[in-house]
Amino acid sequence: MSNVAIGKKIPDFDLPGTAETRFSLADAKNRKVVLYFYPKDNTPGCTMESQDFRDLYPEFAGAGADVFGISRDSLQSHENFKAKYDLPFELLSDADETVCKLFDVLKEKIMYGRKVFGIERSTFLIDEDGVLVKEWRKVRVKGHAEEVLEAVREL
Repeated sequence: MSNVAIGKKIPDFDLPGTAETRFSLADAKNRKVVLYFYPKDNTPGCTMESQDFRDLYPEFAGAGADVFGISRDSLQSHENFKAKYDLPFELLSDADETVCKLFDVLKEKIMYGRKVFGIERSTFLIDEDGVLVKEWRKVRVKGHAEEVLEAVREL
């Protein structure tokens, strides 16, 4: 069960990020925040999704929103992924799954005929006051970043 709900303030959390940063939701006050959870660095769908957010990043920034990608990958993996695809935003490592559990994005999936427990591609839009205003679950990559940008602009 998710610990977050639309219209409710998100509990503060803190995660290590690329470029030797740490992200705390409390530090993002007065900015809109887009958190996109993705299964794994350097996989086709995750790469395409990250590139879409990258390509639209100037428009997200212009609309007053910060974008962060979150997965369970290590910071080293994130650093390599970020550099390889020239991502202008930070990637956050949730190796202990604390934030994944907060947002209820860990799901049982079938991969190559086996049941695995992994991140269900999901995106969350948080307003300047730390309130969840929109969520997308079971995301399909094509057109998703554009849809999120439109929602940011409507805030």
